[in-house]
Amino acid sequence: MTIIEKIIAAHSVEKAVKPGDIVDIEIDARVARDFGGPNVVKNIETYGLGIADPSMTFFTFDTNPTGSDQKYAANQQVVRVFARKHGIKVFDINNGIGTHTLIREGLAWPGSTAVTTDSHANILGAIGAFGQGMGDKDVAVAFYRGKVWFKVPPSVKINLIGQLPERVTAKDVILNLLHKFGANSLLGASVEFYGEVVDKLTLDQRITIASMGTEMGVIILLFPPNKAIMDFCEKQTGRKLEAVVADADAVYADEFTLDVSTFVPMVSRPGKPHDTVDIDTEKRVKIDSAFVGSCTNGRMEDMRAVANVLKGRKVAPGVVLKIVPATDKIWRQCLDEGLLTIFKDAGALVSNAGCAGCAAGQVGQNGPGEVTISTGNRNFPGKQGKGLVYLASPASAAASAVAGYITTEDDIPDHPAHFDYENEALSFKPAVMHTHPSEEKQVEVKGRVWLIEKDDIDTDMIFHNRYLQITDPEKMGQYIFDNLKGYEDFAKKVKPGDIVITGKNFGAGSSRQQAVDGFKTLGVQAILARSFGAIYERNAINASMPILTYDSLTDIDLHDGDNISLNFETGKLINERNGKSTQITPFSEVQMEIYKNDGLF
Repeated sequence: MTIIEKIIAAHSVEKAVKPGDIVDIEIDARVARDFGGPNVVKNIETYGLGIADPSMTFFTFDTNPTGSDQKYAANQQVVRVFARKHGIKVFDINNGIGTHTLIREGLAWPGSTAVTTDSHANILGAIGAFGQGMGDKDVAVAFYRGKVWFKVPPSVKINLIGQLPERVTAKDVILNLLHKFGANSLLGASVEFYGEVVDKLTLDQRITIASMGTEMGVIILLFPPNKAIMDFCEKQTGRKLEAVVADADAVYADEFTLDVSTFVPMVSRPGKPHDTVDIDTEKRVKIDSAFVGSCTNGRMEDMRAVANVLKGRKVAPGVVLKIVPATDKIWRQCLDEGLLTIFKDAGALVSNAGCAGCAAGQVGQNGPGEVTISTGNRNFPGKQGKGLVYLASPASAAASAVAGYITTEDDIPDHPAHFDYENEALSFKPAVMHTHPSEEKQVEVKGRVWLIEKDDIDTDMIFHNRYLQITDPEKMGQYIFDNLKGYEDFAKKVKPGDIVITGKNFGAGSSRQQAVDGFKTLGVQAILARSFGAIYERNAINASMPILTYDSLTDIDLHDGDNISLNFETGKLINERNGKSTQITPFSEVQMEIYKNDGLF
């Protein structure tokens, strides 16, 4: 078996598993954040559920550790009260990013399992553990049962050979991998890394690479732990551990060998994390702001790299540099090593530990027309504000802040660029909410088609993060697709009974349940796609929202606005305009069971 297969088998009643198997797996750490946590609490209390084991159950407040938003503050207090009632540990606003906390506190270790409402929980692949971001329904059930159902993914092996060039950082490694594989060519796979260069990677470097597995569309990026990682995890857990390694005869769906000596410093251009290019092609692009932090690049090694660039220098006039360490321990270490003084002397804003701009709840957001270079993991439209976001390494972000334009640490000018801001008024378009009466569950439906021929439609396009505080499903539908170019008025025009058909990797990105529930509010009967983001697929199935995959629809000559009939049980799809039919993937047994039960609960 591969690493992921061994971990899943060890946490199930099965001796061996293979790709496609659906099994119940025991979860070692069941976690919810201040984003998603209130809905987990709501689900548990609504359905009268208990807590399987409070000692294995946790809350982490990392999306808004400043408590700067009244809705977040209220949600955090709801969670605190619930946690006290059930004896659950809360890592509160003074702690930092939850996934990093699991590693630091020894709550995750090589071979362990963890689920959380953070879509970057697969960051635990950095220590050879299985971490998954899941929606609030999944996590509520994990709190209650201690287990969740999971489909064993196929495994892919990537061998990294050669020597990393001097200027190429861990962030550049993952951006080069995104350049190679894009957002969906490895969709739904568990990826294992091997090679001499991999063995030498530090924990911080592994975390940086693993944290962007979600942006690659994979289930997880797994690093077999070396001795240094094992020693660290044994110290954090206080016990002897055994690494999980793949068998010599493990079966992989694919294998790649890449020469890292060809890797170069890169940036992701605004809009798509996988739209990566050599940073030299984007040099001299003026910036308004720079951000250093997030679960991807808020580690101590990142802070030192930034301090090395900023020491004795100033942030360019008209540029704002925001620095947010990933954890409070790292923040304190920056203080002890004198890095905070370097940051402040350079003119940077330093905030308390947390997710920062990625979560729209702390420093790091940008405004309309603002150009930001960021060390985050996502730059979807609207993800970090209303402006444009380039993704880069900490050293490149710091160098760009000093220069006033995108550059690298070895090409910082003696005199920074000077420029004026162009401010644009922020406007919101009101949307109309449509409701529909609930209907009996039926396995065959008919409806009008919305043919949206786009790949990689992410959850920020479906349901933007500025609405994340909404917990009432009936209020979610009005915001569906209002951040998808060309479909901003979808909620006004869609009719109950309509069916959405789109391309690859639909629902990429965040674990937000609202991106599913909003379609149900609007009365959308089903969503068809070539493939779905892993978390979105689970959220939809668990919410009894019919989703199905297809390989091709060319043989039925489907047009936007056509009416189709669709059987969830058989997968037969008929274009009623011309009578042509085709076969798509029907519901699995588990999906049908949950659908007929009207949801996971």
